[in-house]
Amino acid sequence: MRKGRLLNSEIVATLAKLGHTDQLVIADAGLPIPAAVNRIDLALKKGVPGFMETLKVLSGDMVIEKVILAEEIKVNNGEMLDAILELLGETPVEFVTHEIFKSITGNSKAIIRTGECTAYANIILQSGVDFGGDSYD
Repeated sequence: MRKGRLLNSEIVATLAKLGHTDQLVIADAGLPIPAAVNRIDLALKKGVPGFMETLKVLSGDMVIEKVILAEEIKVNNGEMLDAILELLGETPVEFVTHEIFKSITGNSKAIIRTGECTAYANIILQSGVDFGGDSYD
């Protein structure tokens, strides 16, 4: 068994396959998911699991070099935006329109659907690289 908080085997496998600049999406319950993209559906009921709960766990297991959010979150879900920015600290954030956001998700390695039911609670996580780890020479 892995050491760490993340237990979902499909998410663990997806993270292990990510390369530099690959993208992974955490979505609310309503984001359309392109047919060609791997859907990891965690939604159990309205609100469960929540977007922030899911982001907290994933951000602990993933090297994130940048995130992409819908511009509309600024006006329609400022509380969620504040929570995202607080959690991710100095991680660069790019804002695009929601329509562009949806089109970008078609290139992601997977979309993780949560039970979140608040406006624009979606994020694209761009994978970074961690070359500072242990060496096994």
